[in-house]
Amino acid sequence: MTDIDEAIDWRGEEVDCAACPHLGVAECILKRACVQDRYARRIDRFFDWNTGLANSYLAHPHFEVRAIAAKHADIFRLPPLLDDEDETVRWNAARRLPDSYALKLRQDPHREVRIRVATRLEMSDLAPMLADCDYYVRLVVARRVPPALLLRLVQDPEAEVRRVVASRLAPEQLLLMAKDVDEMVRREVAQRLPADLLSFLHEDESWLVRLEVAQRGPYQVALGLVEDQDPMVAEAARARAAKMRAVS
Repeated sequence: MTDIDEAIDWRGEEVDCAACPHLGVAECILKRACVQDRYARRIDRFFDWNTGLANSYLAHPHFEVRAIAAKHADIFRLPPLLDDEDETVRWNAARRLPDSYALKLRQDPHREVRIRVATRLEMSDLAPMLADCDYYVRLVVARRVPPALLLRLVQDPEAEVRRVVASRLAPEQLLLMAKDVDEMVRREVAQRLPADLLSFLHEDESWLVRLEVAQRGPYQVALGLVEDQDPMVAEAARARAAKMRAVS
């Protein structure tokens, strides 16, 4: 017999319906909808059927019960749960409250809460999270903050974050990242940089960056890559030269 075939509470003990305060009062079915059961789906179903009881379980010793009760309780009872010791409880409360309450969780100790907050808040409220200690939080923020704030992430320690920055930074600011240590960041810069500025990248050590120069850069600069050490770059430069000769 598997655990799911049993009715076990959060302490690992068998559920005792006879001792339940809801016996004969609440709508419940053992092993299907039960607030005493340790399985979240059964607890959730209990509150679905008995929404009015959720308020009385917001201080339950088991975090799973508090977290699920927070999904069903009266909204005015939720603010104290933003200080709950469990991150699931804190987030379930925050997701139902106005955004102004979620501001408090921008510095939540748990990364998953901060990630979810970063996906929810208005762009103008994300600035304090640009310096978050977790790279994925900063990644989410980089995707959402106003472009004017991206300069603060140009030198982020994580290349993945910098690639997002390079994909959103204003074109006139892209040269700030032209010497980035990560070739995929520089490639993103090359792909978005105005053609007349690609000459700054013609000696880049990455063939991916030089290929972009050969394909889109100023003609004279591209012509200088016909003997490039990388065959794809050289071929692109020669094709560009042949095309320009045919046009002229």
